[in-house]
Amino acid sequence: MKFHQATLLCLASLGTAQEVSPTPTGCTIDPSATYAKSAKLPDPFLLADGTRLSTKDAWACKRAEIRDQIQRYELGPKPTAPTVSAGASGGKITITSSEGGKSTSFAVTVKLPGGTGPVPAVIAFEGTSIPVPTGVATVTFPNHEIAADDPRGKGKFYDLYGATHAAGGLMAWAWGVSRVVDALEQLGADVIKVDAKRLAVTGCSRNGKGALVAGAFDDRIALVLPQEGGSGGPGCWRIVADIKRNGTKTEDATQIITGDSWFATAFTQYVPDTTVLPYDHHMLMALVAPRALLVIENSGIDYLGPISTFGCSVAARMVYESLGARDALGVSQASHGTSHCSMPSSQNPEVAAFFDKFLLGQESTVTDVQKTDGKFTWFAGQWIDWTTTTLS
Repeated sequence: MKFHQATLLCLASLGTAQEVSPTPTGCTIDPSATYAKSAKLPDPFLLADGTRLSTKDAWACKRAEIRDQIQRYELGPKPTAPTVSAGASGGKITITSSEGGKSTSFAVTVKLPGGTGPVPAVIAFEGTSIPVPTGVATVTFPNHEIAADDPRGKGKFYDLYGATHAAGGLMAWAWGVSRVVDALEQLGADVIKVDAKRLAVTGCSRNGKGALVAGAFDDRIALVLPQEGGSGGPGCWRIVADIKRNGTKTEDATQIITGDSWFATAFTQYVPDTTVLPYDHHMLMALVAPRALLVIENSGIDYLGPISTFGCSVAARMVYESLGARDALGVSQASHGTSHCSMPSSQNPEVAAFFDKFLLGQESTVTDVQKTDGKFTWFAGQWIDWTTTTLS
């Protein structure tokens, strides 16, 4: 399948779907709100003012609150959509973003399956390390062109917004993924044969962290597939800190902020005591709800914090259950030793099932998966002192 050469120009805000759902009317986000320290995972069913959630509309307000907190304390702000122009030719899409009299461009490659289309697509951070089904296109996203791991402030994002912009690399990558979605919407299925309403995002390791953040901050992505993201991705800061105190060599917040520039500089003041944060990464994952999320992890690498990624995903799944979407969040942990980003075939069925149900429209596919072969004991009561609330 080939797509036609074309160049289109339009505003990113003119797409048929919204990048971020608007904050509900009457919902107030208070940036000066104070929070008590919590050694346990914070309650996702409690607003900052003490109101307990009872409806899905109230969850939309909590979701806006979480989104604000994570940007303020950890990731930095994601800029509003710039003006975007997109051109397609020879298996590539060139995307130009313009803001405040400045512009920056990057290109993604598109691998289309056979057939007439339009087809769903997975946006893959620097390529895929999971099996992509026949009938799904792959869009390879060069995230390190958008923001370098090191030094801070280098890359296409910072060319546009300035080297001192408060967003760290993960949020800059998420911004780049949103510009890819803009381009797919603008060019349309007649040009590139991709159905922009059926998009997934994936990546492994640091790119797994990036894929999760991208999915959490763009509501147009239907399926999020972070692979071996570990701490700073589907791992909860509080749980991984406990693992580290017990002597296991695991990536934690203190280590992350002294290395790569994935997080905002503001995050340093909340490390190493992450108990002061009013959220943890079970709530980052919950931002994806009720859209589909499959957490793919390796239980054989201590550095990834297997008990943290499993327990954090279990906690996030409680939010999905409250929204009537329990089977839209899966967690699959399997040991394949120290082989990083080379998913074992035992996890293929879960990946295939999530693609089938949430991207290929096979609604009867079973996706109720919560499994690990990790050699640890998960005791939910150690970390969770709240219960699932059925939201009406």
